[in-house]
Amino acid sequence: MKRFLVLLVAFVSLNAFAQGDATSSFKFGYLSYQTAIQSMPDYTLVQQKLADLKAQYQAEAKRVEDEFNRKYEEFLEGQRDFPKSILQKRQTELQELMAKNVAFKNKSVEQLAKDEADALAPLYDKLNATLAAIGQEKGYAFVLDTDVKALPFINPAMGEDINEVVKNALK
Repeated sequence: MKRFLVLLVAFVSLNAFAQGDATSSFKFGYLSYQTAIQSMPDYTLVQQKLADLKAQYQAEAKRVEDEFNRKYEEFLEGQRDFPKSILQKRQTELQELMAKNVAFKNKSVEQLAKDEADALAPLYDKLNATLAAIGQEKGYAFVLDTDVKALPFINPAMGEDINEVVKNALK
C-alpha cells in the first residue's frame, strides 16, 4: 500500500509537471536508501551494538536450554523410580520451563527488532534530513528510493543518481 501511494504521488507530480509549462524542466533524484544508510559512519557502530545485544540474547537462550536439557535428563533417569505424584510434578515443571523458554525466545526476537528500529532511527532521521537538503538545493521535485524495485526504468535525462552526493554529504 505504501509503495502504491508513493507511485501515485510520483505519477500525479509527473502529470502536473507534464501539463504545466512545456519549457519548464522537471528533475528528480534517485538513490539506494540502504546503501546510503550503510555508508554512514555510525552504521557500523550501531550494527556492532546490535550484534553484541543479539549475542547476549543467544547466550541466555543457550543457558536456559541447557538448564532444560539437564532437568529433562534427570527426569528421564529417575522416571521409573518416582512415585506418580512426583512424576507428574516433574512433568509439569518441565512443561512450564519449556513454555517459559519459548516465551523468552519470542520476546527476545520482538525486543531485538525494537532495539534495531530504535538504534537506526537517528540514522534514518539524519539521512532524511540530508535528502531533504539535497533535494531543495538541487531543485528536485522528489527523491526516489531505488531499493523498492518499483521503478524498472529511470530516464537519466530527467533523473539524477545522487548516491555519491548523499554519501559525501553524510561523511
